[in-house]
Order: sequence, then C-alpha cells, then structure tokens
Amino acid sequence: MRLLFSLWPLLAAAAILLGGNGLQTTLLAVRGELEGFSPTVIGLFLSGYYAGMIAGCRVVPAFVRDVGHIRAFTAFASIASAVALAHALLVLPWFWIVLRIVTGFSFAALQMILESWLNERSTNATRGQVLSVYRIVDFTAVTALQAVFGLFDPTGFLLFALISIGLSLSLVPVALSRTEAPLPPASAKLDLRRLWRVSPVAALGAGMIGLSASAYWSMSPLFVSGLGYDATAIGLFIGAIVFGGAIAQWPVGWLSDRIDRRLVLVGCTVGAAASALAMPGFGAQSAEALVGAAFVFGLFALPCYGIIVAHANDHAEPGGALAVSGGLLLLFGLVAVAGPVLAAQVMRLFGSEALFVWIGAVYAAMTVLTVIRIARRAPPEATAPFVPVPRTTPAAYALDPRTEPQSPA
Repeated sequence: MRLLFSLWPLLAAAAILLGGNGLQTTLLAVRGELEGFSPTVIGLFLSGYYAGMIAGCRVVPAFVRDVGHIRAFTAFASIASAVALAHALLVLPWFWIVLRIVTGFSFAALQMILESWLNERSTNATRGQVLSVYRIVDFTAVTALQAVFGLFDPTGFLLFALISIGLSLSLVPVALSRTEAPLPPASAKLDLRRLWRVSPVAALGAGMIGLSASAYWSMSPLFVSGLGYDATAIGLFIGAIVFGGAIAQWPVGWLSDRIDRRLVLVGCTVGAAASALAMPGFGAQSAEALVGAAFVFGLFALPCYGIIVAHANDHAEPGGALAVSGGLLLLFGLVAVAGPVLAAQVMRLFGSEALFVWIGAVYAAMTVLTVIRIARRAPPEATAPFVPVPRTTPAAYALDPRTEPQSPA
C-alpha cells in the first residue's frame, strides 16, 4: 500500500492520459461523420494514430536518454495538448491525418515514460501488483470518460478544450513528483522470424487482433450512429466493451493457467466472433440490447491479447520474454494501421452494420488457425501465471513479473 501511495502522481497522470486518449478517438470519429467525411477518410486519419505510435516506440527511448524523463514528458504532453485543440481550429481531412500521427507519437512517448517510471519504482515482488493497479486505472478511466461522452456536443469546441486541459494537467503530478527518474526505456525490436519460431499462434494472433481491435475502437461510433443512436449510446457502447474486458481478464487468466491456453483462446475467439456477428441484430432491437451485446463482446474479445502474450512467453527462451512481448506489440501496431482503413471500405460497400460482421469474420479466422496449431503442437509442460498486459508501449512489459528486470538498450 505504501508503494502504491508513492506512485499516485504517476497513476493519476496515467488515468488522465489513457482516459483522454480514448475519449479523443471517439470524438474524432463522431465529429468526422458530422462534418460529412466519408468512412474511408475517417479510417485514414484514425489509422494515423497507430502509425505514430509505432514510430514513437522506436524513436522515443533515444530522445529520453538525451533530455531526461521529466523534460521529455513535458514536451510531449504540451504537444499532445496543442494537437487536441488544433483539431477544432482546422477541420480538414489531410490536416487531421497529420495530427493523428503526431498524437500517436506523443502518446507513445508519454505512456512509455510513465510505464518505465512505474517499473523503476517496482521490485520483483511488487511488479505484478503495480501492473494490475495500472490496468485497473486504465479500464476505469477509459470506461468513465466514454460513459460521459454523450453529455457534450461533439460539434462544439468544448470537448477538444477539455481534452487539452486534461493533457496539460497530467504534467502537474509528474512535475511535482519526488519519485526518482528511472533509467531510459529500452527500444523494442520486431523480429518476425523469432516470433514465428516462438509461437505461430501468438504471431498470427497479434496481427489479427491488431486488425480487429483498431477497427472497433476507431469505427464503432460510425456503426452505432448508423443504427440511428445518439452520442450517449456511442459512449455507453464503447464503455461497455471496455468494462466487459475488465471483468473477464482475471477469470479468463485463471482458466488459462490450468488448461492449454490455446483452448481458452479458441473459446474467446468463438465468443467474440459470435457476439460480433450478432451485434447488428441486437442493435436493431434497442440501445439497451446493443450495449449489452457490446459488454458480451468485450468479455470475449479483450482478453485475447493477454492470452497470446502469455502463450508466447510460455515458449520463449529464458530471458527472452520481454523481447517477445515487445515484438508482439509492434506487430499488433503495424497491422492495426490497416484496421480502420479496411473496416471503412467494408462499411462503404456494405453499410455501417457490416463493421462487426467483418470483425466477427476476423475472429472466426483466428479460431480456425488456432485449432490447426493445437493439432500440430503440444502445449508446453510448464507455464508462467497469466498477467493482464496492456497494449500501450513495450515499456509496460518490463512490469510483467514473467520478464527479467529491464535494462536500457
């Protein structure tokens, strides 16, 4: 408890950043549709975030080594705050694409700095506890801010201003913290051959989850509005996905520690595919039915990434878990760039209700590929406990108790 109390400035900053980031994505999708942007254009500027995130994960560690954590955090928080306001000043598709790339880069830097700081303040005995609290902060902040989205007018300036204010305020707990600055974060590398050798299921799963997750996080507002619902329903829909995922993390993890993780993954992908394919039907009934279906989808879809990381770590060589986890995240991000763009084409051709049909097809394909691998490879004899890892930056995986303590690279 004393450790967590000492980390409250970093956790407070994380709550503001993670919640504000999720709110900004929803706002931009809704505002883009209200401005008359096509699904293709909306998909393009929302994809820009993932491109910026990947670039940030590669470049930021060297920048932090040069200027230090607090200066780097101050710089990128200021940039992210200014960019949030800039969206409202010039509503043009090409301009928003550039802004989203800058936003992705900045948030990668901010989250990487916070996560490396949390890791530095943790011991081998407390890293799992700190990571769990960090995940609770993540889920709570994102769910809470999505739930209040409908209270604001997405066509106005106020929401952009509030997001900018929040990003600026995230500087305060970090700047006033007396927590000692950590070592610079290590830079993750993407080695596809290595990932495939370790676990084909994890390598394929990271890409397919990136393809589907970026699609539903980015394009869900268009799906919900296409069914005739308002901004309140949009916020509750996305919040329900997050809440469902939060509820499922620990029971799914408990089960995957006791049987072949790939069987649990198959159960989750089947559930995600079925609930996604049923989503348009529930949406046609009522807003309550739609939000309930979103909760069920989150129950099955969100734990999938943690399962594939755990499965890959079970097969990783000693001391290689951090590199494998970071590589999977980079693979997730690279494929995620295409998710909103491909989803936009599906929606353009077949209507907004086709979004979750396409997402369901991705999870169904993932089910088939996993079953094939189960038939070809026996499960490992020994496994490490499941950990609910985030999909933020490679620095977060240094908190994973299954990895060796981080060293700068």
